[in-house]
Amino acid sequence: MQWRMKNVPLFIIATLLFGLKTYVVYRFMFDLSIENPMQEFILFFNPIASAYLIFAISVWMKPKNQMKYLRWTVLLGSLILFLNLVFYRNFTDFITIPVLFQGNNAADLTSSFLTLVHIEDLFIFADVALVWYLSKQKFDLSVKLPKRGKIAATAVTFLLLAGNVVLAEIERPMLFVRAFDREYLVKNIGVYNYHLYDATMQTKTKAQRVFADGSEVSEIESYLKETSPDKPDKNGELYGIAEDKNVIFVSVESFQNFLLDSEVNGTETTPFLNELKESKDTITFENFYHQTAQGKTSDSEFIVENSLYPLGRGAVYFTHAANEYNALPEILNEEGYETSVFHANNASFWNRDVMYDNIGYDEFYDEKSYEVTPENSFGWGLEDKAFFEQSIKYLQSQEKPFYSKFITLTHHFPFELPEEKAHIDKYDSNSKTLNSYFQTARYTDEALEQFFQQLKDAGLYEDSIIILMGDHYGISDFHNKAMGQFLGKEVDPYVQTQLQRVPFMVHIPGYEKGGVRDKVVGQIDVKPTLLHLLGIEESGDMTFGDNMFAKKKKDFVALRDGSFVSEEYVYTNEVCYDRSTGEPLSEAEAEACQPIKEKVTQELSYSDNIIYGDLFRFYDFDKEEE
Repeated sequence: MQWRMKNVPLFIIATLLFGLKTYVVYRFMFDLSIENPMQEFILFFNPIASAYLIFAISVWMKPKNQMKYLRWTVLLGSLILFLNLVFYRNFTDFITIPVLFQGNNAADLTSSFLTLVHIEDLFIFADVALVWYLSKQKFDLSVKLPKRGKIAATAVTFLLLAGNVVLAEIERPMLFVRAFDREYLVKNIGVYNYHLYDATMQTKTKAQRVFADGSEVSEIESYLKETSPDKPDKNGELYGIAEDKNVIFVSVESFQNFLLDSEVNGTETTPFLNELKESKDTITFENFYHQTAQGKTSDSEFIVENSLYPLGRGAVYFTHAANEYNALPEILNEEGYETSVFHANNASFWNRDVMYDNIGYDEFYDEKSYEVTPENSFGWGLEDKAFFEQSIKYLQSQEKPFYSKFITLTHHFPFELPEEKAHIDKYDSNSKTLNSYFQTARYTDEALEQFFQQLKDAGLYEDSIIILMGDHYGISDFHNKAMGQFLGKEVDPYVQTQLQRVPFMVHIPGYEKGGVRDKVVGQIDVKPTLLHLLGIEESGDMTFGDNMFAKKKKDFVALRDGSFVSEEYVYTNEVCYDRSTGEPLSEAEAEACQPIKEKVTQELSYSDNIIYGDLFRFYDFDKEEE
């Protein structure tokens, strides 16, 4: 065995070890759905092809440099795989280049990162230790080939890559054209080739702004006029009902709809929100979907402020914070509102300090505005009850009317809560994340109830409307087994899409016609809805959302991965479902989803063009509508 090992080049040993290791990680540590034997074969084939591509380069080097190259590349490749796995456990997604530029967020992620690292992750570095050991031995495992042999070894690389691409295109036609779903890219070309693809896309998008000349604007404007049926309507339902009132907008961290009316061991998770949902002065949209991508909370903010879609890669707050926008706070400033944000985190997290200034916020109350002590902070920082309590004095000092956005912290992954602050039992499943999720949700529910009372005590309640919105999911599909246990049914793609619903409540003190509405809406619709409630007409605006109270509205809510929800259908993973039953439609019936699918693809593309090309710099928002 030892003699044989001495006669096998180290780059071949490294290729086999690294390729097989990567396949095992794909198959058993990521939660990649394998739907057929072809996908299984590709999943096995592409890591070996990728490993050969990287390690075969060594044949062109001198023997000593070959060993050094193989040692460091196997370590670097393993680190890339490990970091993607940790990232995937939290976001059910893969790292993109724009995300890497968000590294200044890392200091706030320490507790989350440690929770996401598992003991079995040591397996990822087992081959690294072996390759390093073999490279240090006295027997020579380098390759000494004539030029013709080196060319032949390199040619094998291109054959393997070509084979991988051909198989991927057979299994997933137009894979690189319709690349909304990074999981499909990784399943078909591997995480390393995916990163090369991502780098190419990053270069392409950087060039878009340079070459943009504004000619695309008229086409997008025409599309928006055709797809948004209702213009601002002074006679429409609730138009101007909140005119000159204060707006208090609460973005509730990681809060999903399934928490409402749920119980753990007979105890309500959200008693206050349950009561608020049923009150006459609250309008609740039970089919309200978050539409965020990699930017999570910052994406949620971006969508609400601009009625544009987030990018599929990275966070707009980081990648395009210097763009021209026609954001909600800027519009409200022009209407005489004082605008502010309250968030007890550091100002640079998600690049908020830069973005907020650009889109017109007058004031940002970050962690420096609060008294944070060991007694009133845990998890990600200042607990929600102390956060709201300390914010009241700032609200009272603002000129009226004001628009103030609050972003909570306590109900944030990894959902840690001191035992003495927990007023509901943990859930019992195989997911520590889901088990703790209900406790922090209950705590935030209590904090919101206290906040409402504090607003009343401060004399701010009666002359304000209060918006409550979940910003994005808290439980990713990495925890589908536990979620299935809680829901009492399998979490298939249809159910997973329905789990993207988050609370959206419009609370209007003194209003008597509230209730629960079942219209399908999303975060993209918040900006035009708020302007409608405030009686502000923005006829020259360019938005992809519609007023939720309009008689006619766009017939779908688009999700960032190309999925969508309409009044009749749910489309996800290239399957069209009946929304009312959750049953997949037959091939003939599924044709009804095709026209909407095309609109969704077009709409996401148009929004991306606006952001990547910074197209609003060419648009006159003050022009009168024709």
